[in-house]
Amino acid sequence: MSWFLFAISTAFLESVRDIFNKKTVSVIDEYILVFSFNLLTAIFAFPLLFFNDIPTFGNHFLYALIAIGIFNTIAFLLFFKAIKASDLSIVAPITTLSPILLLITSPFLVGEFPNAIGILGIFIIVIGAYVLKFQDKTGGYLAPFKSLFKETGSRLMFGVVLVWSITANVDKIGVQNSSPIIWTITAHLSVAVFILPIVILKSKPNIQNLKSNFRNIILIGFINTLAILCQMSALQLALVSFVIAVKRTSALFNVLWGWLIFKEQGIKERIAGSVIMILGVMVITLSKMV
Repeated sequence: MSWFLFAISTAFLESVRDIFNKKTVSVIDEYILVFSFNLLTAIFAFPLLFFNDIPTFGNHFLYALIAIGIFNTIAFLLFFKAIKASDLSIVAPITTLSPILLLITSPFLVGEFPNAIGILGIFIIVIGAYVLKFQDKTGGYLAPFKSLFKETGSRLMFGVVLVWSITANVDKIGVQNSSPIIWTITAHLSVAVFILPIVILKSKPNIQNLKSNFRNIILIGFINTLAILCQMSALQLALVSFVIAVKRTSALFNVLWGWLIFKEQGIKERIAGSVIMILGVMVITLSKMV
């Protein structure tokens, strides 16, 4: 059950990080934000090396490191282009598909496939997350998927989900060929290195905004470090599809914080999605006992 504690901790920490992201992304260039929290995550994780033995690196470590740098940079760029091109209420539900796509990619990349009960749990969580994130009901529950054919933002976000279905597996390969701490440091440094040229080309005039928002950036980096360490530890112990499915329960915490902190409305309408997701988590947990 330790994998579940790590995975649910990841969900909680990511939801807390998103609070500061929401406050910060409106005043700081998104490329600078991505570069900063990736670099800070590596910096905050680095001292942990002094308390852990350096592992033997596997043959696939370098390939995984290059792949994660390239693919995560692409994912970040597509993500921000998507939310700029379309309303978040349209594109956000599409992100809930990632655990299902992992059922396709994980067998090929890491040789993992859950049992029937586990698959059921994944689908229940995806349905719950979809209901939770779905806001605009005027076009019906299939509106986000219909928008794939006419909305640029939706197509871009589907591209993000496709990339995530690869990177989650690459993370597992990286952890298996090093350690959670080593992979956290090197993977985030890799993304920072790959996105730095984009920051220089697109965001150089906005760098001065960092100073006035430095505290939030530091907090985002620190919380992200804890979240990633929990996720990588969970990936060592359980199937990628299970870990990412439980990680998606961050949507539950996001709803709670939105109600308590940002005074967002519609909390009652989102209870159904929350209950469905919790049921899915229980089913996945049960599948590990069978």
